[in-house]
Amino acid sequence: MLDRNRQHQIVGPGQSQALSADLFYDGAQNYSAYGHDASDQREGFSPLKLLFYIVQYRWLIAIMTAAGLVAGVVVTMMQTPKYQATTQLEVLVPSAKVFQDIEVVSEDSDVRAFLTAREKLKSRALAQRVVFQLGLGEKPDFLFPTSDFSISNIFYRAFKISKSPSIQEKTPEQREAIAIGRVLNDLSVNLVPNTSLLSITFTDQKPKYASDVANQVAQSFIDQRLDQTSETSDLARQFIQEQVLQVKGKLQKSEEALVAYAKDAGITVTGDDKSLIGSNIEALNTALATAIQERLDAGRVVDQIEKGRGASLGPVLESEGLQKLSDKLADLTSQYQQKLGILKPGFPEMQQLQSQIKELQRLYNNGVLAITDSLRLKYQEALNKEADLKAKLSEMENQQVVFNDKNIKYTILKREVDSNRSQYDSLIAKLNEVGVSSELKTQSAAIVDFAAQPTAPYSPRLSINVSIALALFLALSASVIYVIELLNNTFTNPEQIEKELGLPILGILPNVDDREFLASIADQKSGLSEAYRSLRTSLQFSGAEGAPRSLLVTSSEPSEGKSTTSFKLGQDFAALGARVLVVDSDLRKPNLHRLFGLDNTIGLSNLLTNTVRREDLAAIFRATKYPNVTVLTSGTIPPNPADLLSSPKMALILTNLGKRFDLVIIDAPPVVGLSDAPILSRLAEGTLMVISTNQVTRKSAKTALKRLQAAGANVVGAAMSKFAVNKFDYNYAYKYMNYQYYSYGTDANTPKIEGKVDDGASQPAYGRSSAFSRLVRRMRSSVGGFLDRAKSIS
Repeated sequence: MLDRNRQHQIVGPGQSQALSADLFYDGAQNYSAYGHDASDQREGFSPLKLLFYIVQYRWLIAIMTAAGLVAGVVVTMMQTPKYQATTQLEVLVPSAKVFQDIEVVSEDSDVRAFLTAREKLKSRALAQRVVFQLGLGEKPDFLFPTSDFSISNIFYRAFKISKSPSIQEKTPEQREAIAIGRVLNDLSVNLVPNTSLLSITFTDQKPKYASDVANQVAQSFIDQRLDQTSETSDLARQFIQEQVLQVKGKLQKSEEALVAYAKDAGITVTGDDKSLIGSNIEALNTALATAIQERLDAGRVVDQIEKGRGASLGPVLESEGLQKLSDKLADLTSQYQQKLGILKPGFPEMQQLQSQIKELQRLYNNGVLAITDSLRLKYQEALNKEADLKAKLSEMENQQVVFNDKNIKYTILKREVDSNRSQYDSLIAKLNEVGVSSELKTQSAAIVDFAAQPTAPYSPRLSINVSIALALFLALSASVIYVIELLNNTFTNPEQIEKELGLPILGILPNVDDREFLASIADQKSGLSEAYRSLRTSLQFSGAEGAPRSLLVTSSEPSEGKSTTSFKLGQDFAALGARVLVVDSDLRKPNLHRLFGLDNTIGLSNLLTNTVRREDLAAIFRATKYPNVTVLTSGTIPPNPADLLSSPKMALILTNLGKRFDLVIIDAPPVVGLSDAPILSRLAEGTLMVISTNQVTRKSAKTALKRLQAAGANVVGAAMSKFAVNKFDYNYAYKYMNYQYYSYGTDANTPKIEGKVDDGASQPAYGRSSAFSRLVRRMRSSVGGFLDRAKSIS
């Protein structure tokens, strides 16, 4: 008997959702509970999901990657190699000077000079100069280069075969225009940041042309600037010479007028352009200032004499004779004082000393008086000199007043002479400077680094082309995958069924080739048989009391494997010792009798229409070669299957059969387009939906589920059939379903099943040896997998 004491069932509105008993699911796949709610799944970027898509579409990505690599190589081969050479030119500031007071100066912060130089380097005039210097108009390989991008480049690079047009077909003007255009198109000039350097880069298919043109552009720029500077200097010199002649004539006339007026007015000037009267007044003022200073100094000395301090004056103290008298007087006075302590003043020796002292004193006083008298005389002379100078200065000032009246016109004429002389001197200096600068030819630029002949092409670069091609083709493959996923409205993996339908996955049934189908069903050790046993285990845990007593097996559309599922579930439950009845309720296209190898003379339709005799009732329920498995075939196909299935008699039959058997499995017709399955789903305790991989549309499955739920069906879950477990992407996500894992056991012969496959083929399945069978299956699986991949890519 079936063990109905299982885990408690979680019932939701309108349907039954049971706890999962499928131990093969891991937590990462979110199949641990059949009560899983699709609304709990969070949409968003998942690296695992991205990896799954990469693995799923690995062949498309691989093909696109290979195509990108081939495209990158082909594009590289179609491009003509180009060489690049760079010359560095330093712009010197300030530039060559033409005038001393009109000087071109460019600060480091002002980049306009560098931008101007860059534009001149890219000018047509300079390109024409380069073409002439290098003779590029006469070189066919420069005028007519190989196409930059062409299919013929592949043959050229492979066999070095090329053909250039003849230069004789073009006129010299046309060749020059072509060469100038090539120089301008392939030349680039850039300013090196934070420097005064310009990088001149030229690109060509010939390395020699690349370096020669880059160097010649820099040299031609320098020569052009020198020529322009020299030309400017010549024009400036000619202009200045004309101005010198004009100013010289004007200066001569103004000097003659000045001299004539000075002669008529009696004006005499000194060498420093001053009048004689003015010079005399200046000299008198200087002499008067000196006389006044002398008078003041002499007056201070006389004032000291008047106050009786003549002996302390400097001239007195500095007199050598008076100094000697003073010293001798002091000596005699000292002797007198010494002897006065011994001798009396009336003593003859003492009187002699006194007379000597008086005489010396008289001589000293006379000397002082003579010096003071000379100082008084000097003071008087200073007074007289000052008075004379003041009188003379007054006289000269009167003469100056008269001179100033005459000097007004003289000053005007003299100013004109000075102006003309200044202009003449300035023009002469400029003329000399222009001559020197034109001879020196100062450079405004200098070549810092000459371009070396390149040894390897800079374009095309295989790595860059391959990277771009790979990026484009991978982006294309991502777009194709996105479109495929957008247009793919079928189920490809179990997550989609749980997400779209909200049903728990009770089992995943691997896809088996039609030629191996019978052998896989018969072989209890095959992957298909093991998958059905896993489905049986899940059904046992689908309800609170175990598996439902009556189970309806249906699908959305035909050919999804529901009949095979009913067939295998009957065998697997019977293997547990349960009494199982398999009912073929598809009264339109019955198929179950073929799987069991029975005829379909009488069956369910005869029982419902009372067209069977009472003594034949027992014969309707036919035993099979599988122990504990009984089959009720569909019987004669009636004209009104829906009416028969919805009749009360059908419900009564199923109720009575449920009492006689432990499990009743009903093989129902598809849901979409028919009303049979919804009618039968109300009579069964549980309904199992079989959903095929990459076959039934999601919309069709949703519609079928809604119809079943609207009819009151208890949909316990879904079984995903025709799942390609031999594909690498599915094996990656569902490693537990490795098809080869189930090919274990001894080499016993596979049991033979008589009858026809689901599609009605009449070829029987013969027993084969296990080793030979595995070899054939592997070969067929490999070929089938390749065809499946080709179909999926297409």
